[in-house]
Amino acid sequence: IMMGLFMGNETVSIIMPAYNAEETIKDSILSILKQTYEDFKLYIINDNSSDSTEHIIKSIIDERIVYLLNRNGKGVSSARNVGIAACNGRYIAFCDSDDVWFETKLEEQLKILSAGNYKVVCSNYEVFYADTNVIKERRFKEVITYNNMLQSNHIGNLTGIYDSTQIGKVYQQEIGHEDYLMWLTIVKKAKLVYCIQKNLARYYIHNTGLSSNKFTAAMWQWKIYRRVLSFSLFKSLVLFFIYSVRALAKRL
Repeated sequence: IMMGLFMGNETVSIIMPAYNAEETIKDSILSILKQTYEDFKLYIINDNSSDSTEHIIKSIIDERIVYLLNRNGKGVSSARNVGIAACNGRYIAFCDSDDVWFETKLEEQLKILSAGNYKVVCSNYEVFYADTNVIKERRFKEVITYNNMLQSNHIGNLTGIYDSTQIGKVYQQEIGHEDYLMWLTIVKKAKLVYCIQKNLARYYIHNTGLSSNKFTAAMWQWKIYRRVLSFSLFKSLVLFFIYSVRALAKRL
């Protein structure tokens, strides 16, 4: 692992894993550096990329960037865990190397977190389908509970931020739905999540034609219910039915 220069403890730590992201990572990095709230460190974990990802990261000079090299290249959850372990901020947030934040994201979320009523904050966000150039909106309830999260993932990983001094650092498991399981764990501890009712980020989907991915995702969800959470067969079936209906509605 190679680290950048640390300049004291930041308030917000942003975790960005990157693997062969030469086409998108510059826009992702710049969207964070343009934030109106500036007390953060951006931890970029290069997961042993073979393209020009490393060169692009190092070409952007900003003391708030901490560069980490995950030489073993073990995948996105491993890369995120490297960043989580290294970071020092009270608040931890995530942005993948093909997603972008809108300029006021952190400012608006920190206002709510600093008020002290919520330990976790997220927001609505846009979804951009690259193969069709269609933009859709993902909207969620204003207050999200653990039970809501069991039925469907209400936190886009690119919008979620949590107070690690209240929750503790939560690491990801290599289980497919690693983002979802991490936020599920966080929300169980936090009880409630506040979702800002506006779009504060954009999520990119590069290939919408892989129906097999939907089946794989469903199997990951079933595994979480049965193996990770150890729910009964009946409870798992009920939750899986609700999850399937919501997943279908989301795609329609």
